[in-house]
Amino acid sequence: MVGNRWRDEKVVIERGTPVRSCRLRVPAEAGSLPPYRKDSFQTMRLLITGGCGFIGSAVIRHVIRTTDHTVVNVDKMTYAASEDALEEGAGHARHMLVRADIADHAAMREVFATHQPDIVMHLAAETHVDRSIDGPGPFIQSNVVGTYTLLDVALAYWRALPADRRAAFRFHHISTDEVFGALAKGDPPFNEETPYDPRSPYSASKAASDHLVRAWHHTYGLPTLVSNTANNYGPWQFPEKLIPLVTLNALEGKPLPVYGDGSNMRDWLFVDDHAEALLRVATLGQPGGTYGIGARQPRTNLQVVHAICAALDARVPDPAGPRTRLITFVTDRPGHDFRYEIDPARAEAALSWTAPNDFDTGLGRTVDWYLANRAWWEKIHAARYAGQRLGQGAAKSAA
Repeated sequence: MVGNRWRDEKVVIERGTPVRSCRLRVPAEAGSLPPYRKDSFQTMRLLITGGCGFIGSAVIRHVIRTTDHTVVNVDKMTYAASEDALEEGAGHARHMLVRADIADHAAMREVFATHQPDIVMHLAAETHVDRSIDGPGPFIQSNVVGTYTLLDVALAYWRALPADRRAAFRFHHISTDEVFGALAKGDPPFNEETPYDPRSPYSASKAASDHLVRAWHHTYGLPTLVSNTANNYGPWQFPEKLIPLVTLNALEGKPLPVYGDGSNMRDWLFVDDHAEALLRVATLGQPGGTYGIGARQPRTNLQVVHAICAALDARVPDPAGPRTRLITFVTDRPGHDFRYEIDPARAEAALSWTAPNDFDTGLGRTVDWYLANRAWWEKIHAARYAGQRLGQGAAKSAA
């Protein structure tokens, strides 16, 4: 597609066998990424999985805007992926998109062999709890089998590196605080030493992947890092998640569904702040380390919905009245965890980082973005997801 400054290149593995599920998209005028610099790790090549997803695209935007690193972006391009979310990164000479499944062993071997990454940042995952309730299979395949495949390929690649590059290589696995289970009211927040207690198919699949990553470090010496984070929000989030779902429903005058009585609580982190922290983990973190990334911004779901209504009412008043009139309490999600919150103190000290945006500031920026990008989410509503409720698979099965 020369008009979009891209062309497709088929990846070929050994003996000339095409990898059917793996295609590269490279800047047409550039031809390829800049050559690997063997004499310096100041400018590095990052292999980012899931880079067209919500958090992955934020990481790529941050890397392109603030560093000289090059990015190889491996993404299967499932329903929630968006090349648009890369913004200027999409056509940048330091970015290459490889359309491939992380569970495809041959494709991943070719990616590593061709692009010689210095750091892997593994974000590719199925992440929506409600979808994991309706169908856990894709979560096991992507989050568990996909992570195993990457670890297996990365280990062989790492072992073959020269000593200096082997010492500098890192495999950073990005995870969630949901692996720790649920907090009761008054419990201290999770930290890096909290025992695992996953409660949903999604969190169980992420817990399994965390354990695999740590096992590859302790058993084989692969220099891995794990970060666990709070709920993210911000621009380009697929509208199945709470904040964009409520924002868009409120704009269209639709009911604003709130599970149970709305008292379930989450800790909220603006996605651009998370992206900055993740790059710091990948480049400054110690192998074998775990980093809890949060913003100290806990809110109940009902408080979040009220804040969205207030932000919209201040920007685009509804002639019918305050949008809180649209709040509708619905049957709770099966196995709904009461509270998540993570203590970021250790990570803040180790990374010299704190989240710049409080919840009100980040939410305002998020609402402004959805107001300014109606064409993007209207296309999703028309073709992929119109706001219907998910996560009732368990209830249907019981019936």
